[in-house]
Amino acid sequence: MANLQISVDAMKQRVALFRDLKPSSRPLVDAVLPQYHRDIYQVIGGGVIEDPAMKAPIPADGFHLSIVKCGPGKGTGLHNHKTVEVFMPLTGTWSVIWGDEGESELQIGQYDTISIPPGVLRGFRNDSDHEALLLALVGGQDPGKVAWIPTVLEAVKQKGFGLDEKGQIVELQKT
Repeated sequence: MANLQISVDAMKQRVALFRDLKPSSRPLVDAVLPQYHRDIYQVIGGGVIEDPAMKAPIPADGFHLSIVKCGPGKGTGLHNHKTVEVFMPLTGTWSVIWGDEGESELQIGQYDTISIPPGVLRGFRNDSDHEALLLALVGGQDPGKVAWIPTVLEAVKQKGFGLDEKGQIVELQKT
């Protein structure tokens, strides 16, 4: 099998420098709730981001990588995906929560890795006493959209937000 040759300029198109990444502070609709405030840096692939302004600097099919940054006690609401999701703390200590009511929980530290199967409700929380970073990977050609539990969607609606038919964050009309 012949090796593929790629120029330096072409390879530079496949590089994302962290210092140049622009995070979204509302990457997913649950981030409108204080306990779920976080920034997400989309790095590779489209992933499951609900912020229509977010674009990954490195396009890819079947591979989606992002970095989550959040303060102590912050994380994400219970949700699931139709694909595997992998979490690995880059800094700090994190709890990964899963189950229909979030009844199961494991704490993982720097470079520990957990893989959540498709269809399992999951969430995470920064258990550190400082801001921390979490690597998140979502597999599959089409990772689909996030499926939120009803209580998260209701709380988000109370804050005046929802999702449109494309699964992107929208402000709801006030009545």
